[in-house]
Parts: sequence; structure tokens; C-alpha cells
Amino acid sequence: MGLIEDIRACRLCAPRFAATATGHAPRPVVWFRPGARLVVAGQAPGLRVHESGRPFTDRSGERLRDWMGVTEAEFYDLARVAVVPMAFCFPGYDAKGSDLPPPEICAATWRARVLAALGAVPLLLLVGGAAIRWHLGMRDVTKTVADWRGPAAQGVFPLPHPSWRNTAWLKRNPWFEAELLPALRARVREVLDV
Repeated sequence: MGLIEDIRACRLCAPRFAATATGHAPRPVVWFRPGARLVVAGQAPGLRVHESGRPFTDRSGERLRDWMGVTEAEFYDLARVAVVPMAFCFPGYDAKGSDLPPPEICAATWRARVLAALGAVPLLLLVGGAAIRWHLGMRDVTKTVADWRGPAAQGVFPLPHPSWRNTAWLKRNPWFEAELLPALRARVREVLDV
């Protein structure tokens, strides 16, 4: 089996997911192919993505595509965009209905192999705290996103998660829309329009 098939067959977290409030089985959502020009490093699929089998098929995806300035067709073009979350499966909800964090075993098992298979990619979008911590070692999402120019010069854009839960964050940080998003959209176009 190849890497993509190996990930799709992964059941490392089956007991963990069965014990969550959702009591679900693993369903890895794999959306990458070597040769992609842009990598979206997300957190983990949500319930809607778990059900659809396609990454970012929810309101977060709509907001992310708007931030990037891409159409749905461009976003789902495997020759151009890879979506490589910190965990390929929906982690489930806790007893209070909150999202559980991405299980660390997923990134530890698959991330290096996936990134090696993708090779050099001109643009990496770090979407949310888990991806920012793994790739940049930073814990403070606001500070890291506010200091976006340094990583962006290296082809990396740290972004908050596009969840509706972060709408208040976006209102408190108007520089994100005024300064970062135009630079992000311009760089995405440069990378995808080659």
C-alpha cells in the first residue's frame, strides 16, 4: 500500500474515539498529492468533514477560502492545494460538546512522511494553534499571527482558525483583515497561477 492508502486504513485512535461523547469510528480525511503548490496545515476535521470525507466542507472552509481568495474548485484541486491537518480524523466531542484536540499520535505517526512525500512546497498556511505550535513552536496564536511578516518571507503564513468561534478575535484584531489578508491573497495567487 502507498502512503495515502496507509493513512486511510489507520485505526490507531479507534479506542480513543469510541470513548468520546460522539463514540465514532476513525475516518481519516486524506486530501493531498505530491506536486501540490500550497499546503493548508489545519487542526483536525470537524464532524461535518468527518461525514463528508472532504476537508473544510463547513463554514470554516468558506471563511478560509475567502481569506485565501480562492474558489471552491481551486481549493479542491489536488494538483495545486494539499490539506494536511495535524490529525486526519475527527477527534470527537467531550461530554460538554466541545471539540477535542487533535490526538498527537497522528502527527507523530504521519506528518514527517506526508511532508517528505509532498517535497518542497512554495506556500504553507498554518491554520490554528495546533499547526502553529507544531511548525513554529509558538504557543501564543495572536502574537504569532501578528508577527506574520517574518514567517511569510519564508513562505509560511500563520493564521487563526477560521471557525465562527474566532469572530470576536477578528473584530479585536482589524490588522488581520487590513494587512495580512491582502498579502496572503497576493501570495496565494502567485503560487497557484504558475
